[in-house]
Amino acid sequence: MSNPNHHASTFLSRLLQDRSGNTLALVAAATAPLVAVVGSAVDIGRGYVTESRLQQACDAGVLGARKKLGSDLPPSGAVLGQVKNVGNELFDLNFPEGRYDSKDRSFVMTLEEDFAISGQASATLPTTIMGIFGKQEIPVAVTCQSRMNFTNLDIMMVLDVTGSMRHTNAGDSASRIDTMRSVIKGFHSNVEASKAPDTRVRYGFVPYATNVNVGGLLQNNWVAQQWTYQSRESAPDVVTVSNGASILNKTEVSGTDSDWYETSNYPATPVPGTTDELYCATEAPEDTYTKTVTVTGTRSEPFAGPPAGTQTFDDRTIVEEGSKFRVSMSGTTCRIEQRDYSAYTYTDTYWVRPYEFTTAQWTYKPLSLDVSDWRATMDTCIEERDTYEITDYDNVDLTRALDLDIDLVPTPGNTATQWRPQNRDATYSRRFYEHGTGELNPEEFTTAHTFARTGNWWMSDCPAPAQQLAEMDASAVDSYLATLAPEGATYHDIGMIWGARLLSPDGLFATENADESANKPTTRHLIFLTDGQTEAYDLAYGAYGVEPLDRRRWDPATSTLTLQETVEERFKFACDEIKKKNTTVWVIAFATAVNSAMTECAGEGHYFEANSASQLTDAFSSIARSMGDLRVSK
Repeated sequence: MSNPNHHASTFLSRLLQDRSGNTLALVAAATAPLVAVVGSAVDIGRGYVTESRLQQACDAGVLGARKKLGSDLPPSGAVLGQVKNVGNELFDLNFPEGRYDSKDRSFVMTLEEDFAISGQASATLPTTIMGIFGKQEIPVAVTCQSRMNFTNLDIMMVLDVTGSMRHTNAGDSASRIDTMRSVIKGFHSNVEASKAPDTRVRYGFVPYATNVNVGGLLQNNWVAQQWTYQSRESAPDVVTVSNGASILNKTEVSGTDSDWYETSNYPATPVPGTTDELYCATEAPEDTYTKTVTVTGTRSEPFAGPPAGTQTFDDRTIVEEGSKFRVSMSGTTCRIEQRDYSAYTYTDTYWVRPYEFTTAQWTYKPLSLDVSDWRATMDTCIEERDTYEITDYDNVDLTRALDLDIDLVPTPGNTATQWRPQNRDATYSRRFYEHGTGELNPEEFTTAHTFARTGNWWMSDCPAPAQQLAEMDASAVDSYLATLAPEGATYHDIGMIWGARLLSPDGLFATENADESANKPTTRHLIFLTDGQTEAYDLAYGAYGVEPLDRRRWDPATSTLTLQETVEERFKFACDEIKKKNTTVWVIAFATAVNSAMTECAGEGHYFEANSASQLTDAFSSIARSMGDLRVSK
């Protein structure tokens, strides 16, 4: 019979040695850490995805906001409100509420001192598995910033400063020229605030009307020292003999002669359409005055002269009777005045003798004059160098049209290649008079009359000096813009020609306008702003002289184009020439329509019509955005 205790000990011994049942316990013990690792990986992955998308939304918001801000600097409250709305809309589009089950979403933008826009975005992401272990949510936060960044820039502004720029557009509070000044200052502030520390941005200005004032930028040997002007020279005097009369020996005999005295008065009447001009509406009463002259004796004597001849003496008795009346104005009061004669009798001698009149004469014709002292004695507007009347603008001969060769540097001593000083005081518009009558005629003419110097008339004004490309701070820009004054007529071609010359990297200022290095190229922009269509006057003294007399590019008798059409064709040609220099041209029509010449010059997307200050600001904002590289900076 077996021993039961032996069996029990054997079972326990086997049980103690059998490890197959430990696996369950070990698995149970290892499950919790494994779940924690896997759960954290899942939730952290969700956090990374949420953070990435939140960063994209933050970037999109500040980029859109900075683009909306453009060059509206300093921005108004209304502008900032619009900027904020655009940024928030783009953020919402890229990270809507509840994305990835997130909550407590937030996006805040800040306009920095350098006009960058910074953003802070955050959200809270509830966990899925980590909540079992007490981690209920994951906070996600990102930052972003957008700025307008500029490479090296040369910006030439060709600005219309004609007389119409003094007008104020409907709905605006400032004149066009003041509005232009303000918008350009804001544009400058935007560009300067957005450029990198090692970036060069330069600004140049060409104010234009009928003329441009560029003489101060030219070397002496680029300007002719002798030039032919429509002028005049002395001709032989004309001597005329006629009778002259004088009163001698007046002696009162009897009667009375009163002084003028007031009989009544009334308020003066304003001239219609004015506020400070007055006139007297009531005429004076009709005179009752009579004058009786009786010759009591006559004698003749030789007159030694000059000129020699005969002189006569009439002894007379004069009787004046009745009253004279007149109207005079004193301040704002009209006065009726009277003078009385009562049998007023006196005697005198009426003396008649030969009298010689000498009248100076002038011969009006082209004259070659020494103008070597032009810097000291004249303004610094110029006449253009040699050109010809162009009939085919698709095939312009630049060996003849030197005015349209924007890069030709003058040859010292070669007048054809040089510019010529405007000589306003010596230039006369032949056979047209100061009082506004007559007709321009190129034929030589001798007369005692003085013809008009229309170079001193409003349509021939010499504007403020042009500004060569230079780095300028806000104070320098403000000071320069303050020199602009509205006067003159609208000749678009001369503005474009000189804007192109001052901006070109290959011409007169090639050394100054060259790229800093191959690694730092310069981007070039020409902004052409005008408030009017071409307005050419044949009377004006401009860059091509007095056009109907000089006939260098246009002949009123034979040209197939009008003077206005000639100006516009040359404007387009000069525009094309500067675009060949890898230059972007922008045209802004301010309070006027963009015409075909302007659209052809600028090209699609590069011209604007602005009829108010806000629209002009929008145009410059668009240009600034196109010039700059809008990007996320951090």
